[in-house]
Amino acid sequence: MVLHWEDYERVAREAIDEGCVLLKNDGVLPLLDDEKQDVRLSVFGRISEYYYRSGSGSGGLVNVHKSVGIMDALEEDSAVQVDRELREIYLKWCEENPVDMGTGWASEPLSQPEMPIDEEIVAGAASRSDAALIVVGRYAGEDRDCTDEPGAYQLLPEEVDLIQKVTANFEKSILVINAGFVIDLSHECIDQCDAILYAWQGGMLGGYGVSDVILGRVNPSGRLTDTIAKNISDYPSNENFGDVVKNYYKEDIYVGYRYFSCGEDDKVRYPFGFGLSYTSFDISEATLKVENLKDDIEIQCKVKNTGERAGKQVVQCYVKAPQGKLGKPARALIGYAKTEEIAPGQEEMVHITVDPYVFASYDETGVSGYESSYVHEAGEYVFYIGENAIDNRKFGVFCNKETTLVEKLRQELAPIEEFQRIKPVLVDGIFSGWTRENVPTGEPEDTKKRWERAEKLTEIAYTGDKGIKLDDVADGKNSIDEFIGQMSDEDLACIARGEGMGSPLVTPGTASAYGGMNAHMRELGIPCGCCSDGPSGMRIDSGSYAFSLPCGTMLACTFNDELVEKLYGYLGMEMLTKHVDNILGPGVNIHRHPLNGRNFEYFSEDPLVSGKMAAAIYRGLHKYGVTGTIKHFAANNQEKRRYDIDSVISERAVREIYLRPYEIAVKQGGADSVMTSYGKLNGGWTAGRFELNTRVLREEWGFKGIVMTDWAASISEQCGEPSKNNLHVMIGAGNNIYMVFSKAEINSNHDTTVEEIEKGGITRAELQNNAREILLQLMDMPAFKRQRGEIDSVEIQGRVTEDEDLDWEDVQYYTLGDYLKIDLSDKSTDKGASVSIGLETEKTGLYKIVFNYVSDLGPLAQTPVTIFSQNMPRGVVTFFGTEGKHESVEKTVNIVSRYSVDRFKFMQSGVKLDSIELELIESISHEFTVGDTEESDKPVESDYVFV
Repeated sequence: MVLHWEDYERVAREAIDEGCVLLKNDGVLPLLDDEKQDVRLSVFGRISEYYYRSGSGSGGLVNVHKSVGIMDALEEDSAVQVDRELREIYLKWCEENPVDMGTGWASEPLSQPEMPIDEEIVAGAASRSDAALIVVGRYAGEDRDCTDEPGAYQLLPEEVDLIQKVTANFEKSILVINAGFVIDLSHECIDQCDAILYAWQGGMLGGYGVSDVILGRVNPSGRLTDTIAKNISDYPSNENFGDVVKNYYKEDIYVGYRYFSCGEDDKVRYPFGFGLSYTSFDISEATLKVENLKDDIEIQCKVKNTGERAGKQVVQCYVKAPQGKLGKPARALIGYAKTEEIAPGQEEMVHITVDPYVFASYDETGVSGYESSYVHEAGEYVFYIGENAIDNRKFGVFCNKETTLVEKLRQELAPIEEFQRIKPVLVDGIFSGWTRENVPTGEPEDTKKRWERAEKLTEIAYTGDKGIKLDDVADGKNSIDEFIGQMSDEDLACIARGEGMGSPLVTPGTASAYGGMNAHMRELGIPCGCCSDGPSGMRIDSGSYAFSLPCGTMLACTFNDELVEKLYGYLGMEMLTKHVDNILGPGVNIHRHPLNGRNFEYFSEDPLVSGKMAAAIYRGLHKYGVTGTIKHFAANNQEKRRYDIDSVISERAVREIYLRPYEIAVKQGGADSVMTSYGKLNGGWTAGRFELNTRVLREEWGFKGIVMTDWAASISEQCGEPSKNNLHVMIGAGNNIYMVFSKAEINSNHDTTVEEIEKGGITRAELQNNAREILLQLMDMPAFKRQRGEIDSVEIQGRVTEDEDLDWEDVQYYTLGDYLKIDLSDKSTDKGASVSIGLETEKTGLYKIVFNYVSDLGPLAQTPVTIFSQNMPRGVVTFFGTEGKHESVEKTVNIVSRYSVDRFKFMQSGVKLDSIELELIESISHEFTVGDTEESDKPVESDYVFV
């Protein structure tokens, strides 16, 4: 199998081009046309020289062999003459004011200082140029929410000054926004720009999107997946966002355009689904085929290009359901489709199939006549078709004569404390304001339900090792239960422990290993599955290069499921080259509020768009046998205090808004791996929520696969005290794997599962069921097929080779005897720095290596350091923040060569090494003497490996 890198880049560039959203164009774009074949362009803003290809944190840390920023793409295009005089001014200023990337994890500034600029510099550039490009950038991410301040959500004073001067001096001015989330566009200076392009964060090739669109190499077809309100206070979630203890979701189901459609359109600057084109389209002959609200609804329309340029159009279908007794938004997206490129004067018939379930309402109390059920209330269902959530027209009506039951369920995940939510008020059928109503509550019955299920599970008798291998199960010679009967209590506990980061059992530098976590399980043929952070491409902390993909928001703005599926097919092939089975993504949480730092990873304020994008990603990955992990399950809608905040949400909003993307990913995409969030949902940490991980996910949706925790998450029973050791609660809840242990086999995190079997805290049948779910998922993974010789290797063609990152002449050698301590306090440990040492080893064997370090970062901050020996990656040590305290991390290494050059590469800033100590544990071969050059004749796989 061959992965053609140029095809990978081509498809990624298509996604970038289609994800850029043109918000404004007063006739200045495109800059090139049939009459004008070149352009003189002045480029302003320091982010033109430093492109944000993703947000920060685990979803963005992809090592790339190249990165094409905005200036790179413009310089590459022969039709563009970038003003050299202006650029030299920026380059000199940037050299004197280098980019500040913070001190490490979650400390990166949300923006970079902007260069102050004199009026005469701008005027001079205007005299030499046809147009001006102004680039503004923002950066947020994991553990790092944006803030409503200048340089974050708001513009910096220097940015305002720059925009005012440029727009006053240039006849054509284009503002480009390089950010993964919505920022404030309310300042009057922005209105002075002739064009506005939201370029998002496009990964390693993102700069091409800007050049392609503004020059007219492509016709923009991206559409907003969020509402851009006039003011941040206009978002209904604003008053309840950011609390560090409890976050009450008082806006309920009225998120984004669902709220603004209820008489609040005047607060909207750019509506959900909005985006301009260089041509015009007419949507006509829309037809609706609906006989009832049980069978699929068929929608058809004709899209004609009535302009002068070829382009693509996004057709969006909405419904206005009757208010009934439950209350509904005035618009809810029920389907969409993107056309192929349509030539001027040509047309395309568009077909959209809608499952009526997507607009059913959940009744918590039975006021509709059906308690704990999805229903379609009686009344008129009005269907709309158009270009966005505001610009649409009615094209069909269906009258549901009586309230109909869609699905009878059980109360799950209800809040256990009282609060009020909003509900629209109608006067003569017109939205005229809001009222509040008490949210239905429930009892904390999570633990009770768990034990009811545990009593129904049948324990498999322990047989000891019968010689049955996992291969025998795959070949049909033995059942999975016969195989599991061989597993001891310790095996059953150990298989619930993931290992990482940088476990030596899998690809160096990846996030975790799971499955065959001890020697006995590996003897039984249980493979180790490999997880790599995502979802913007593989994060491999060994320094290994990978493809950096466009951020989630940009991909969703394409409204092109097929294109996203194709792109992730290429990622699937690339994962096979790195022996990665599971990418930790996509993230499908809702853009509840624009300041959520992780919005760049997630897709939209709309659950249907989010779910369909996730399903497309799974279809792409599954073509090549790999998979992804949807996260963060559930309601991880702010990063501030994400590890212990309690999200208090009505059961209706949980189901209709916050769980819906996961449900679509499972049912339409075949999702088989889920990651729970750090925080609490209605009183219980999600890792221990039986109602979430078993009752809803498995029993309601039919999920088959694994559930893992986020890294170093807390676990508790509902309303219980959190712990990181009580894995029996997690397992009982249906969360299969705890991520992560530094060494799963020796129970480095002091998991108490085995003791809890004797105490009655968990049954052996629950542990066996947990193992079954893990094993069945692993048997579908490349790791298992690879050890069976059933998977083809993938060859990459057309990619730049990786460069060595070691100056061999700058290596100091040390003699390693029984003990060696090396002072490293004077070495740079900033991001990208490498510390190299040479070892002349007197005795080969097992050594304890102790890293003595200090970090000012918080305890969840991660700073990976990759260990290379002879310039080959051998393992990764992940340091966590110590809040200024001096700490140590221990590893065991196997050193089997007389001489080796070892390198410690710092993949992030944030940690300072004091020293390293190596102490002999066990000598494996003979001692060397001075002048002896003989190597051990013991066969080895590497010179220096973690064991």
